[in-house]
Amino acid sequence: MIYFLSKYHNFLRKNVKETMKLNNILLLIGLTAGIIIFVIWQNNHIVTTYIPYINPGLPGPFDGYKIIHISDLHNKSFGKGQNYILSKIKKTSPDIIFITGDLIDRRKYDLETAMVFIKGAMEIAPVYYVPGNHEAWSGKYNIIQQELIDAGVEVLEDSLVKLNKGGQAIDILGILDPGFYHNNTLPYNHIEGADSSRFQILLSHRPELFDLYAREKIDLIFAGHVHGGQIRLPFIGGIVAPDQGLIPKYTSGSYRMGDSNLIVSRGLGNSLFPIRVFNRPEIIVVRLSKEG
Repeated sequence: MIYFLSKYHNFLRKNVKETMKLNNILLLIGLTAGIIIFVIWQNNHIVTTYIPYINPGLPGPFDGYKIIHISDLHNKSFGKGQNYILSKIKKTSPDIIFITGDLIDRRKYDLETAMVFIKGAMEIAPVYYVPGNHEAWSGKYNIIQQELIDAGVEVLEDSLVKLNKGGQAIDILGILDPGFYHNNTLPYNHIEGADSSRFQILLSHRPELFDLYAREKIDLIFAGHVHGGQIRLPFIGGIVAPDQGLIPKYTSGSYRMGDSNLIVSRGLGNSLFPIRVFNRPEIIVVRLSKEG
């Protein structure tokens, strides 16, 4: 009898250990699968962010005008024919689309994928674009530039165009990224024809130069470059951003300095660091209003 109980006890102990080992393996598999699903969702499920912009100085015909802001695609594909992102843009019924650089990634250059997005976007609304540091560093900007122009995109390079509506106009300015200059600094000369007495919108890749834009008394600035700080934490925001370092100041949303407003996109793709955490790809929708 004692022999039997001893064997039975050993049998139970062995099976308990095997069961615990199996449970640990299943738990590890479950956690791994959960992390993979979370990362895939965080990096591919686009969020649409709505930001109101109110300025009594806005020319009347542009009251209610809707802008889509796109940045940092880094030639990422969102579904066959870019259908996922294009369908989300189309649902917002934009009047115009702004793109603030880094359509391509110099490390994994793929202009064809980027142009699929551009051509689809052009079927939705007029597209205005400024290049980013990856276009500057790619060594192929002349090819990118020509492809965009051939597709009908308004390419802004330290230049200004007027957007007319209802007999009034706003100025859209665009500046080249500092990466286009040999010393990687921005020689911000006053753009020919710019006049701070008129309503001005600036497209620029880099948000960390906000104080420079504000000194020029530009009403509304759109920028990207920072990928939302790549990893975002509650109550802290973005963790790190190029040219701003740790706990960067400008990573996402709207900022104000004097009479100037800066809107920063968290972007769509990734570059050197391939993973976003609590920082989904973003489309920004800005509705212009004269009053709240």
